[in-house]
Amino acid sequence: MSRGVGPLMAVTSLAWLLVWATSQLVVDPPLPTGTTVLVGVVATNLAILGYPSVLRGPRQRWRRRSGDDEVGVASVVRLGAGRGALRQGLTLEAAERTVDLLRPLLGGDAVAITDLDRMLAFAGPGADHHTPGSELWAPERERVVRSGRSAVGTDLGCPQPGCPLRSAVFAPLKVGDEVVGTVTVYRQTEEPPHVELVEGVAGVLSLHLELAELEARARLSADTQLEVLRAQINPHFLFNVLNTIASKARTDPSETRQLLLRLADFFRYAIDQQGQFAEFAQEYFFVRTYVTLEQARFGDDLRVEYDVDPQVLGVRVPVLLIQPLVENAIKHGLSRKVGRGTVILRARVDPLASSLNVLVRDDGVGMEPETLQRIRSGDGVAPGVPDSDGHATSPPHRGGGVGLANIDQRLGLLFGDRYDLTVRSRPGDGTDVRLRIPLR
Repeated sequence: MSRGVGPLMAVTSLAWLLVWATSQLVVDPPLPTGTTVLVGVVATNLAILGYPSVLRGPRQRWRRRSGDDEVGVASVVRLGAGRGALRQGLTLEAAERTVDLLRPLLGGDAVAITDLDRMLAFAGPGADHHTPGSELWAPERERVVRSGRSAVGTDLGCPQPGCPLRSAVFAPLKVGDEVVGTVTVYRQTEEPPHVELVEGVAGVLSLHLELAELEARARLSADTQLEVLRAQINPHFLFNVLNTIASKARTDPSETRQLLLRLADFFRYAIDQQGQFAEFAQEYFFVRTYVTLEQARFGDDLRVEYDVDPQVLGVRVPVLLIQPLVENAIKHGLSRKVGRGTVILRARVDPLASSLNVLVRDDGVGMEPETLQRIRSGDGVAPGVPDSDGHATSPPHRGGGVGLANIDQRLGLLFGDRYDLTVRSRPGDGTDVRLRIPLR
């Protein structure tokens, strides 16, 4: 089997399992078979469309910017990882977070993640003696590491008397063709968990590890950062939208079809767009598509106002530039606000300065100066200083939020010092993100 085919099979298998679980177990009453198949086909197509972009990797070496504006590779990885499983690599912290997320999803009593030498994290019955750093004793795990294939064990051979675990499925975690660890799902009965489900999860985690490896090895370049932005499209966003679509399938089939088409348009644009630049009109359509999907989930609690000068529509701007700004406003500004929230997207051409000015404003919860500085720097060093009004303000060439450090670096590579990216926020008073880029 060629490199990458196995993980792709795992991703599509997991997508179908998640769709089935949502439509048949979560939704009451279960959705009709036709609706379930329709959602599953869309999820599969999205996975297939996105997969080549994820594995394409960097086209050239990353190049760091010097001076105070430098954001290291680790910062980009941290910002891109968020709460994503193993997106920071196979570390103790990431493994502990991942087993807690996976345990309720995999139909087992306990979940473990290991590297090649030790237990990294364990959740469930037996955690008293399966501790981080403990010895790896299961012979099946050794066979998995050697062969790179999953294995089922019913005679686990735990040396601890009274261990409640009776069966398990062991699946490899890989970076490329190299096994770097395992994920194990245990049960307290002789009947082991579903092998296909565990393999699917292991495939997704392996993709995260591959992305972490690419991000750690690469140095900044405009092409590489665009690939990272594509990879940063939050998988939770996809599954949230699918859950919304599933919930509407019974009551409004017409809206369900429209949302499925919008979802396909969203991922098609993010994946298929070629080159570094596109017309603002295309980015504007992409933003409105994203907002439509989010409004289906948030309903009347989310309001977006557009104030875009028609002169702006023909201006060429960097791809995937505006949507992350709007996403940050919704995700970080409004999602924790009680009641209705508003996002304003404003765009103007300044003919005298020969520049495009974009404002994304929300009336959400805002940020403390220290929080803004921590987000923009990626590592929390050197807390920010409020301005005379008590607002937290980031200087030009500094971003904040998921993807903004990446966007800031891209803009520096594309425009040098001929751009400004400023974030201004105050607790309880919302956040403004102002962007100025030269006209091409």
